[in-house]
Amino acid sequence: MSSFKPRRTYDQEFKQEAARLVMEEGRKITEVERNLGIPRGMVSRWVRELKDDPQGSFPGKGRLKPQEEELRSLRRELERVKRERDILKKAVAIFSSEPDRYARS
Repeated sequence: MSSFKPRRTYDQEFKQEAARLVMEEGRKITEVERNLGIPRGMVSRWVRELKDDPQGSFPGKGRLKPQEEELRSLRRELERVKRERDILKKAVAIFSSEPDRYARS
């Protein structure tokens, strides 16, 4: 038999409340983790994320923070523009090396 345990997911409100217990009420991280049945280290990570970016923390399942999403979009656009530039460079090289080849007589 396998001892595989399904991964638990926590919603944004749950994470914020657990972090609030530590940050505002002054409870110890280990106490909050033990009381809520959360694996070690999770609450400290949530507290750190909330302190680093209060508005963009915990974006949700499979979503990126707005800054990361914009960065991903810009990288995709840059790759597309580079491919287009390379195609145009090749076309210019072809047409400039033999100008009479493609001229109609």
